[in-house]
Amino acid sequence: MSDAIKHECGIAMVRLLKPLQYYKDKYGSAFYGLNKMYLLMEKQHNRGQDGAGLASIKFDVAPGTRYISRVRSNADQPIQDIFSQINGRLNTINEEFPDKIDDVQWQINNAPYIGNLFLGHVRYGTFGKNSIEAVHPFLRQSNWMHKSLIVAGNFNMTNSKRLFNDLVEIGQHPKEMTDTVTVMEKIGHFIDDEVAKLYQKLKKEQDISKKDASPLIEEKINIKKILKKSAKNWDGGYAMAGLLGHGDAFVLRDPAGIRPAFYYKDDEVVVVASERPVIQTVFNVNINDVKEIERGSALIIRKNGQISMNKVIAQLPKKSCSFERIYFSRGSDKDIYIERKNLGKLVFPQILKKINKDIKNTVFSYIPNTAETSFYGMREAAEDFLNLQKTKTILNGKNLISAEKVTEILSERPRIEKLAIKDAKLRTFIADDNSRDDLVAHVYDVTYGIVRPKDNLVIIDDSIVRGTTLKKSIIKILDRLHPKKIIIVSSAPQIRYPDCYGIDMARMGDFIAFRAALELLKETNNYHIVEEVYNKCKAQQLLEDPEIENAVKEIYAKFTDEQISDKIAQMLKTEEITSEVEIIYQSVENLHKACPDHLGDWYFTGDYPTPGGNRVVNDSFINFYEGSSKRAY
Repeated sequence: MSDAIKHECGIAMVRLLKPLQYYKDKYGSAFYGLNKMYLLMEKQHNRGQDGAGLASIKFDVAPGTRYISRVRSNADQPIQDIFSQINGRLNTINEEFPDKIDDVQWQINNAPYIGNLFLGHVRYGTFGKNSIEAVHPFLRQSNWMHKSLIVAGNFNMTNSKRLFNDLVEIGQHPKEMTDTVTVMEKIGHFIDDEVAKLYQKLKKEQDISKKDASPLIEEKINIKKILKKSAKNWDGGYAMAGLLGHGDAFVLRDPAGIRPAFYYKDDEVVVVASERPVIQTVFNVNINDVKEIERGSALIIRKNGQISMNKVIAQLPKKSCSFERIYFSRGSDKDIYIERKNLGKLVFPQILKKINKDIKNTVFSYIPNTAETSFYGMREAAEDFLNLQKTKTILNGKNLISAEKVTEILSERPRIEKLAIKDAKLRTFIADDNSRDDLVAHVYDVTYGIVRPKDNLVIIDDSIVRGTTLKKSIIKILDRLHPKKIIIVSSAPQIRYPDCYGIDMARMGDFIAFRAALELLKETNNYHIVEEVYNKCKAQQLLEDPEIENAVKEIYAKFTDEQISDKIAQMLKTEEITSEVEIIYQSVENLHKACPDHLGDWYFTGDYPTPGGNRVVNDSFINFYEGSSKRAY
């Protein structure tokens, strides 16, 4: 993606199903689970580089023994930092007690981070400052093991204020209004409630002490019921993972399946991650063995090793985030790889139209590196078109065509080149705006001597959000090659609406498609629609979320996709650009053809999968209209 946006988070969970001595004997280390956590997190570093954290839980330790360990970091390389801290602690212990290195029970009693249950998180912050307090996992600690709670998730709630007020109404005093805190405290409240009820029941039935009741409470605690009560009013996209201090664990997925979560289990381990190929690689398992956690359901892993998939929330229509497929997830997933290639293939007919089918005088390339797979699809489509043309030429020639001519025809192929090369990240150390723009213009370099003045230059990107990098860097530097025409292709449709489920796309005014629509409204003497939309948004502010409609759709209603794309091209072409510039976007229809099982498209269509989405988009427009830079959620 040429425009950098922060997005998503990643979760990783490992539950060891055998005693730690088993892993020591079979794999040579009682730290088998910790080693796997490092790999799971490192292979999901694409999902979060603002912070990382890990928590572990030991089972059945004596009172006075630390059973929860947690480490978090917001350093420049947070995953490496937390494991460096962990290794530092463990190396110190090994140096002090070299004779205990092979004593698993001693390690359990004395070393941190050795455990039976692990939860890791990599974070891209979409809200608030990147302070260590914002880094997951979050910990709600208690002297009662079954009341201690660790939470981490890939999520965003649209109704954090309501969730906060719900806590206040039940007598709590939350320390923050962030959705992480409110979610954790809501779960914690119902854990406390469940534990209290179980104890009163046990005391009434068996006249039992609190000490003797604790192990019975751990056996009887109903995780499904707790989650059902906790998530009743949640509105958002989430894959929420939690550990209870005594050893139960869960991962709950939102009812529309917006945020991804996958799991694998055998007789040694249960593992959860945000991406499927991560599990395949780390545990060397077949793709068919990795399952998707069902939407609206919780994977619950009890301390006794019982594993179950439980319906917690009524399912909504499946609206898995299509941006996961276009850009966010790593392309090593089999299905994602195919989908991205199809995105390149399906947009090719539009490209063919823009170049007047002149393959011979067209150079095809991509903007590194996440658009590379879509580029392969575009290249295959170009090859298929050219092969069809070759076949027609040869057949039309019948017996009159010479062998030399056949060779000449068959040797023709699409001109595929690597042109745009991203340089090392340049730091903007000069405050002056003009100097900063000059630095930004050199983020990319190009390969010279390949493009001719009569050539079309087609560059595919996976998406165009703000258009800033295109305008200030990429188009300028491509123009130095002096092509006849520069065609920028987005394998994704036009981003018109904010996301509110975890991607950092919250402000309407940031989107180049939105700004282009405003320009068209001005040019067509329809700018009064902007005020009308504002008034409709304001009028709905007091309504309940299910009653709210997305009024912002009216901003785009008068224009075709092509009109908006053409206006974007005009806006991105500055005075010094000598080449003709055109912009092509994928259609929503073709997006759905490429990703048929992942139909979440609200950032393109404005069709939000939860009621809170319409409130967010209207509030975002209100903020734009009123000149406020604050977020809408």
